[in-house]
Amino acid sequence: MPKIVPLLELDQIVDLIAQYPDGIGIEGITQRLGTSWTRRTLQRRLASLIYQKRIISEGMGRGLRYRNVSRIIDASIIEQVRAADQITGEACVLISPEGEEIKAYVRQARHQRKPVSYKKEFLEQYQPNVTAYLPESLRTQLHNLGRSPAEQTPAGTFARDILNRLLIDLSWASSKLEGNTYSRLDTERLIEFGQAAEGKDALETQMILNHKSAIEYLVRDTEQAGVSPETIIALHAFLSDGLMRDPLTCGRIRNRPVEIGGSVYLPLAMPQRLEELFGIVINMAAEINDPFEQSFFLMVHLPYLQPFEDVNKRVSRLAANIPLIQYNLCPLSFIDVPQQAYVDAVLGVYELMRIELLRDVFVWAYERSCQQYVAVQQQLAPPDTFRLRYRNELTEAVRAVVRGGLHGSETAIRSIMPETVTQEDQSHFVSLAVMEFRTLHAGNAIRFGLRPLEFAAWREKNTEGG
Repeated sequence: MPKIVPLLELDQIVDLIAQYPDGIGIEGITQRLGTSWTRRTLQRRLASLIYQKRIISEGMGRGLRYRNVSRIIDASIIEQVRAADQITGEACVLISPEGEEIKAYVRQARHQRKPVSYKKEFLEQYQPNVTAYLPESLRTQLHNLGRSPAEQTPAGTFARDILNRLLIDLSWASSKLEGNTYSRLDTERLIEFGQAAEGKDALETQMILNHKSAIEYLVRDTEQAGVSPETIIALHAFLSDGLMRDPLTCGRIRNRPVEIGGSVYLPLAMPQRLEELFGIVINMAAEINDPFEQSFFLMVHLPYLQPFEDVNKRVSRLAANIPLIQYNLCPLSFIDVPQQAYVDAVLGVYELMRIELLRDVFVWAYERSCQQYVAVQQQLAPPDTFRLRYRNELTEAVRAVVRGGLHGSETAIRSIMPETVTQEDQSHFVSLAVMEFRTLHAGNAIRFGLRPLEFAAWREKNTEGG
């Protein structure tokens, strides 16, 4: 594999070239950088930046000069795009100047954009914990925004505490980005009561339910559902269930070429290479220490690779929540994210290998998600240390009672008391378990690993028994 080039070195070159609106030759770049790079090394860096469409070259031989890519898009075009956004209401996401350039480029007619294929250099230039798509100051800001009351509790505690709200918000918002027409109220009725909205396509209903299952998997199995190839493939299996033309492609790396509608980007086609790169992407993501950088890396590189025949962006949006759930940070629900803004940002990655616009959308979306959950956080009671200590035992007891068809009574709980509950804690444990049964319903039974049908059968039996 070629040597990984830190983005800092590439940024240094881009910043220098930007100071010369009419362009600068390689000799001038060498003199002004003052580095120990050989001419060949600098040529490779410049070629890489041209691949990424961050700079362009003009002329030949001694007259060859490099200019900043922003000159490709005339300022008047950017202003036209901004005006169109204001008319359509798409201008709510705060976009950086770099993001505006990307948006203006991808909004051009398809025939005006240069066809591009998958470039492995984009991945090779990233070095976990050295490269940073999100600057340190921005990561600090996101950490401050996303802190939850469950910060010092076991992984996934906060997500479990707000699971009902998260199921509705994330299922609805992520599906909406795919063109799903369910309203938030329709989504709530479907998730809470199983009521499909009238007049909606069955595939839209399936998409919502698939999101629900995938989110429950991430929250319920926090210890197993980490950043790993197995977890990402499982997410695809959940999210694509009943939606793939060929059922055998559900939860499998693709073995045939795909095209991206409305884009000039052509993803990698070789199955063996695709599987290899999928493993590299996930392993690199797993090495990243900061949960926000890890989250954003997955949002960038999973769609860019397109490892599955379809549903890749949905997988990346839920995968982006894995590190946030594990660190008990506020989840990323994508509430109120405009579809066009998200599409433009992903196209910027596909066609330009540039992340600035997607970063703008990511940060705006996370701030919006945190605002949504502020009230939820304030309503959460302080963690019960006794409950935390016996969290696994409590789950085991509730599950045993339900699956055994028993009443949620003191007698039943004492009969299946886990051996790890100490003698002096047993009375308190029984009281806590009884309280859990008083508040147990279809919406929160998932916390104990109970499937909806299991809970429904238990509730029906206990209702009949008086």
